[in-house]
Amino acid sequence: MKISVITVVLNGAATIRETIESVLAQDYHDIEHIIVDGDSKDNTMDIVESYGNRIAHVISEPDKGIYDAMNKGIETSTGEVIGFLNADDFFATDDVISRIVAEFTIDSSINGVYSNLFYVKRDNPNSILRHWISNPFKQNSFFKGWHPPHPTLYLKKEVYTQYGLFTPTLPLAADFELMLRLFEKYKIKTKYIDYTSVKMRSGGATNKNWKNIRQQNLECMKAFALNGFAPPRFYVVYRLIPKLLQYIKR
Repeated sequence: MKISVITVVLNGAATIRETIESVLAQDYHDIEHIIVDGDSKDNTMDIVESYGNRIAHVISEPDKGIYDAMNKGIETSTGEVIGFLNADDFFATDDVISRIVAEFTIDSSINGVYSNLFYVKRDNPNSILRHWISNPFKQNSFFKGWHPPHPTLYLKKEVYTQYGLFTPTLPLAADFELMLRLFEKYKIKTKYIDYTSVKMRSGGATNKNWKNIRQQNLECMKAFALNGFAPPRFYVVYRLIPKLLQYIKR
């Protein structure tokens, strides 16, 4: 089973090497690593190109945002299963992909697999800030503020073919909209693995300031409407509580 791991990057020279090395260190070797660069102006591409053919596909050109870049990666991919590991992220262990493959192998009817995520300090990835511990999906969970950590989610490519790609017009919440669409509207079959697969550096676009947090919440509300759901009346509160608990969970 070939797994496509897509890395989207823009001016990520400070962290892209660790991302690439964490993919190369995986004990499962049928991995197609695709890097989609948004025309970086630092030395990101020098680092990427230094890996030669150990990276399966490299795209470097201007894009219309992170989700446009992710869609390019999906369209380029040839793996049976697709996941994302962006330039601020790295795998927590060397057996992440083999664990994912095992779940798809055990039950071929599964459409997606997801797990847990740790947020770490940007300048000290050994220091954990938040523990995003997920759980098995239950219908209507998205309406109560729940959703899986997108960087841990691996989906069969046929899911994208059947139900569509990311919606770039939601620049801060297209991953939420995609998961809402797949889990709640189309009810794909998923499997939760209770272990931490990804470490993400803090300071991403969605939570770097209050303006972006507010905009993401508005886009999440729009995502419900786009999929024919009435947005939950107190959704912002529902969404906030689980995030606050991530700071105290261990």
